[in-house]
Amino acid sequence: MDYVNAFWVGGLICALVQILMEKTKMMPGRIMVLLVVLGACISAVGWYEPFQEYAGAGASVPLLGFGNVLMKGVKEAVDEKGLLGLFAGGFKAGAVGSASALIFGYLASLVFNPKMKT
Repeated sequence: MDYVNAFWVGGLICALVQILMEKTKMMPGRIMVLLVVLGACISAVGWYEPFQEYAGAGASVPLLGFGNVLMKGVKEAVDEKGLLGLFAGGFKAGAVGSASALIFGYLASLVFNPKMKT
């Protein structure tokens, strides 16, 4: 049942994003930022953990999950370092995901020979 829940929750998130892209004039970058901020807000009020327990990878893989990871890092850093942790926590928590995206993006560009759109 875990796979079914992950599938339908992740699919619903993707479907809602697709509707936003087609029915509004929002650019994909703004929608991505909206998802990260929404994930951080849901995490801040404490609703993300039960949601992630129910949906598994359907909740943790989309950009909502990245917002949750950033918020968790900020909470932990604020508990340890006080106000300074507010600025450092998100960087520490999101460093692995950001670095891997950059590295794999670079490797993909070497393999697939990207071209500029004309």
